[in-house]
Amino acid sequence: MNRRERRATARKSRGISSGPGANTPAALCEAGMRHLRAEQYLDAQLCCQQALEADPDHADTLHLMGLLSFHAAQYDLAAEWFSRAVRKDAKPHYLASLGTTLQNLGRFEEAFQVFDKAVQLKPDAAVLWRFRGNVLVNLDRRDQAVLSYQQALKLDPRDRDAAYNSGALLLQLGRLDEAASCFNLCDRLQGDHAPTLQKRALALSGLERFEEALADNKRAHALDPANADICNSTGTILQSLGRNAEALSWFDRSLERRPNHVETLNNKASSLIELRRFDDAFAVYDRSKAIDPGHAATDWNVALLQMMTGNFEAGWAGREVRWKKLLPGDAPKLSKPIWLGDESIAGKTILIHSDEGLGDAIQFARYVPMVAARGARVILAIEDAVCPLLSGLSGVSECVPKSAGRLPAFDLHCPLSSLPLAFGTRLDSIPAEKSYLPPPAADRARDWEDRLGPHDRLRVGLVWSGNPKHNNDRNRSIPLRMLARILDVDATFVSLQKDPRPEDRAALLERPEIVDPTARLADFAETAALVSCLDLVISVDTSVAHLAAALGRPTWILLPFTPDYRWLLDRGDSPWYPTVRLFRQTATREYGSVVDRVRAELQAMISAGKTS
Repeated sequence: MNRRERRATARKSRGISSGPGANTPAALCEAGMRHLRAEQYLDAQLCCQQALEADPDHADTLHLMGLLSFHAAQYDLAAEWFSRAVRKDAKPHYLASLGTTLQNLGRFEEAFQVFDKAVQLKPDAAVLWRFRGNVLVNLDRRDQAVLSYQQALKLDPRDRDAAYNSGALLLQLGRLDEAASCFNLCDRLQGDHAPTLQKRALALSGLERFEEALADNKRAHALDPANADICNSTGTILQSLGRNAEALSWFDRSLERRPNHVETLNNKASSLIELRRFDDAFAVYDRSKAIDPGHAATDWNVALLQMMTGNFEAGWAGREVRWKKLLPGDAPKLSKPIWLGDESIAGKTILIHSDEGLGDAIQFARYVPMVAARGARVILAIEDAVCPLLSGLSGVSECVPKSAGRLPAFDLHCPLSSLPLAFGTRLDSIPAEKSYLPPPAADRARDWEDRLGPHDRLRVGLVWSGNPKHNNDRNRSIPLRMLARILDVDATFVSLQKDPRPEDRAALLERPEIVDPTARLADFAETAALVSCLDLVISVDTSVAHLAAALGRPTWILLPFTPDYRWLLDRGDSPWYPTVRLFRQTATREYGSVVDRVRAELQAMISAGKTS
């Protein structure tokens, strides 16, 4: 038997036709593709070799060789074969194969160029737009990736992968309504898919549609009961609903499946804090720190709990983790060393800069004169809104708004929120003067007296909501309509509420008895002038409450059951502000009874004033 006969026999034994036309490159390539589909890879490779012997530039065979190399995870070789195929004939599916291979090699920019060319050649192919979106995700060009996925969906509304990927990206981008819509489509195309339900729950939770989110997560759990993430997420949704006892059981389920997950442990500790089980919370944090001693969020949470329970010495020190590990990207880019009270600053220039919220800046500004008293020249760098207010603070040599960008020369720096640590502040050593802010300009105060008119009734300022982006806003802000029950007392009510939410704006229009001068409140100095003309400020826990209290005005603050650390626990006064009264939620965690107590005290104040 000669060589040709032996080859024919081998072809016949492998099912390769040896009839007329069987030796053409196209026929051999087609046979090779059949072998590939049947997972007969050696036979497929033999067909390719024979085809390329006949025509070394046969594009379909070059592409098939690439597929065989890709299947064998020989990605560099696959890229070479696909590139040769594309050079002979730039078919869209050749380009798709090349792009996918380049992705596997981590050559994402090249892969994007290939997919971009593919969609130009075949713009009506949904799958190519989806592939293009995938590589844009690799390049962290998420907005563009969303557009590619949306184009895929426009061409093929049943492309579930494009819908899911688009929803996941929109979730990351905070475009929650759009994300939920994508996951709704996924749910219609493939019901009872746990990952879809889990991600839709995250979107709904972000939209504060917590009951719907909870329903989705419970469906996801029924489909995938071993999934620790779903159990943890269910617990966080229950936290948002104020159902912390139930949340604990879900965190425990998650920890049964994944015992050493620090994030879940911290979530569990958070629910324990809300339930006032502080010793248990500290024990969970100890367990978390044993697993990951360098976990910044754990250290931060422990510090806040120490502060809330009165252990200032440990708490102030623990809060410094925010610069070292927790928020390194937000740390000020300052070349000079930080001062935390350990060295003399006499004769030196120190930069004191705000590092947290506006309320924090006002609260901790009380320490600035103490810094100057140690012989330092103080430069204060703060947000524009409080710069006019604090520029006249005793001991401030220069006050610069942060928007200015450039800073004067200095020797040392200290964040405002680190000053209590620098001065070794304990619960019994808080510097608590009745008023430590500079008094408002006399002409501004006179202007507000004129605008407010006759002072024949008690003047009461109102603030009912804070920054909606605050992580505890749902517990500290209330709707204006809830304050309606105090508006029937014999007093003049003045809104100090900047940027009311749409529903509150509508409620304000329905209440002409509330004077609303907030359009004139350009900054905190102007607000201070108005507050100086009031007899009382009633506020939720937000920056205006700090302003009124720091001015020494009588200030009543409405607090959630588990408040911010600075208000401590179970007391009606504040060691920070002598003129403050605290009205706390009870274990019922509702504000209706709090407002009723405020109304009763307000009525008593008015009655006492009339009879005195």
